[in-house]
Amino acid sequence: MTNPDLRLQTDTRQVLGIAMPISLALLVPQINFITNNIFLGGLGELELACAGITGVYYLIFAVIGNGLNNGVQALIARRAGQNLPKEIGRFFFHGVWIALVIAFIGILVTYALAPLVLQATLHNTALANLAIEFLLIRIWGLPFLYLYIMRNALLVGTNQTRYLVWGTLAEAIVNIFLDYTLIYGHFGMPELGFNGAAIASIIAEGTGLLVIYLVIHGKGFHRQFAFFEKPLFTVGTFRLILVQSAPLILQFVISIVSWGFFYILVEHHGPRSLAISNVMRNIFGVAGIFSWAFAATTNTMVSNLIGQGRKDEVVPLISKISWISTSFSAVIAILFNLFPSFLFTLFGQDETFVAEALPVLRVVSVALLMMAFSVVWLNAVTGTGNTEVNLTIEVITILIYSVYVYTTLEYLFLSITWGWGSEWVYWMCMFSMAFLYIRSGRWKDKLI
Repeated sequence: MTNPDLRLQTDTRQVLGIAMPISLALLVPQINFITNNIFLGGLGELELACAGITGVYYLIFAVIGNGLNNGVQALIARRAGQNLPKEIGRFFFHGVWIALVIAFIGILVTYALAPLVLQATLHNTALANLAIEFLLIRIWGLPFLYLYIMRNALLVGTNQTRYLVWGTLAEAIVNIFLDYTLIYGHFGMPELGFNGAAIASIIAEGTGLLVIYLVIHGKGFHRQFAFFEKPLFTVGTFRLILVQSAPLILQFVISIVSWGFFYILVEHHGPRSLAISNVMRNIFGVAGIFSWAFAATTNTMVSNLIGQGRKDEVVPLISKISWISTSFSAVIAILFNLFPSFLFTLFGQDETFVAEALPVLRVVSVALLMMAFSVVWLNAVTGTGNTEVNLTIEVITILIYSVYVYTTLEYLFLSITWGWGSEWVYWMCMFSMAFLYIRSGRWKDKLI
């Protein structure tokens, strides 16, 4: 087959053409997550609160895959800018094997450490036991998730984002159906309660993985990018992927561990505060899909432009994408604040819950706007290949963030509204450092 030109342009149509399919692909998993929480909210406030803890724990391992994805994606996009399709296949093939190894390490760590950590940190024994039982099932979805994430690196890095939706759509349909049947025992299925959501998610992830790899095979990408052309394994390729991805993996892990720390401190304020924060996490996830889609677009386009030797166009491109991203988030934040009661009643909670959650929503709405431009500039750093700078920015930001959340939630024991103000601190610290680094031009001599 004839290999198309993989080099990108910088016009708005190109930006939207990459970002919109990514947004749709990100929306479907968020719908999955919200559906889980809506069904679990019907079981009770304890289950809804527990979903927040287990969700953050699984997210720790999920973002390890995202770190690997972002590193491989930047490498693939760089080779796409250089129009080297066989090198793209080499990175993808090696990334898949690295992903599988990390997934099984995650399973071992969960069985060895999760029960000890949760029992030691959670005050509510019933909540801890429910979370442990759930996670020892849920973690088996990790290999499926990691392989699924690797397809993101390939399709986004090569501007094939229109194919992302097929796997995510299949996953969503299976997950919603199995949530309904396995949690409550409908259609003759066993009534598994809280653990039914774990089994449903695993089967759904496996289905999405199968569908997306059928798409990749059916479109002939395995031939276009020479997935299986010898030599299959090279130490240099493994090393380059790990060098580029390791700082990103550590960056994401630090970020989510700090969020887990936040949730543990919120749990000390009681199940109601934890349940409200879990709902906020759902809202934050849905509202942030456009921001993360534009962030992934920035990573790919910056790396592709540098591969073409068009470094002078990088900063104007980042500015353009950040304005587009912020505009999308502004519309979503306005809608959320116009119809807040509708959002909260989706989770089956009463009017007192809505009243307590409303001030938190106002704080989160401002944080959404900050995130919209901050993640674009941070992912621009990823696209330059200077992933160690990403890690440095994250470490400094998390230190400041952790001091803030501990002071407000544990030391001063202020309301969770003040606790969620930590998102303002987090995103502004991150943006400031990423912006200054990109504007300095110190990234221009980096080769990957």
